[in-house]
Amino acid sequence: MAEWATTVRHALAREPVALVTILATEGSAPRSAGTRMVVTAAGARGTIGGGALEHRAIEQARAMLGQPAGDWRIQDYPLGPLLGQCCGGRVRLLVERLDPLAADWLDDAGRAIAATLHDDRIVRVIADDTTPILTARGERPAAGASFAEAADIARRPLLLFGAGHVGCAIARAAERLPFALAWFDTRPEQAERPGVVLLDEADAIACASDAPEGSAVLILTHDHGLDYRLAAAALGSAAGFVGLIGSATKRARFLSRLAADGFRQAARDRLTCPIGLPGIAGKEPEVIAVAAMAQLLSLRPAA
Repeated sequence: MAEWATTVRHALAREPVALVTILATEGSAPRSAGTRMVVTAAGARGTIGGGALEHRAIEQARAMLGQPAGDWRIQDYPLGPLLGQCCGGRVRLLVERLDPLAADWLDDAGRAIAATLHDDRIVRVIADDTTPILTARGERPAAGASFAEAADIARRPLLLFGAGHVGCAIARAAERLPFALAWFDTRPEQAERPGVVLLDEADAIACASDAPEGSAVLILTHDHGLDYRLAAAALGSAAGFVGLIGSATKRARFLSRLAADGFRQAARDRLTCPIGLPGIAGKEPEVIAVAAMAQLLSLRPAA
């Protein structure tokens, strides 16, 4: 389930919740269609781009909290002088008071949703190829209209092996970035760390071997021998990026061993070591984490 949907689920259990969704944009806009912001009486989670647009949207969302569950409105905003912004684009927003008794659609959050507007509610199902896409111009949709709400941004699977200081820093950095994190360690003492899945070595190597197509694998365990076995497994997978923490010397030793073990040049060339975007200096775990996340974000978008 998408992070915003989890936030909605938790909030709906205790208080009224409004949801702001960007339905469509045109020109220069701070966020893309499908972006959502969860608003309650006391706070807001997520962002549709900040500034006056977001301030106005939060005001409207809070006003909706006093309306019956299921109520909605669609608003169009030119991002120009009236909002004190100079983006020059347009944004079409849906603002709604969510109904806790009609929230099953949240289980499909993250996928493209077909929304049908009724006077007192919105009915949502999974969109298909015939569901019309909204634009940011033209007549605003009214009751009876159906359209597709864009899917959430694709999240690249990230397989992280190692829960030491650097692993923890990377896990924290990845939390709010477009990655679907799976975090593993083989040491029993790491089993209680939130988010870490404890595997024995054989299962960890099998996991690396089965890395999904286009995924990113980061290897930074406590043991260089395990690092090598995981790297060899990941290089034989469909992963789009295989990164290994270490020095140029470690890289040279691993490449020599991979060659001796029969890995072709094309496979050896896939190993990235050291990890991190070049030009970011520093050995502190947090610096390495930022450099590694920047490197992964510079890859071609996840499918």
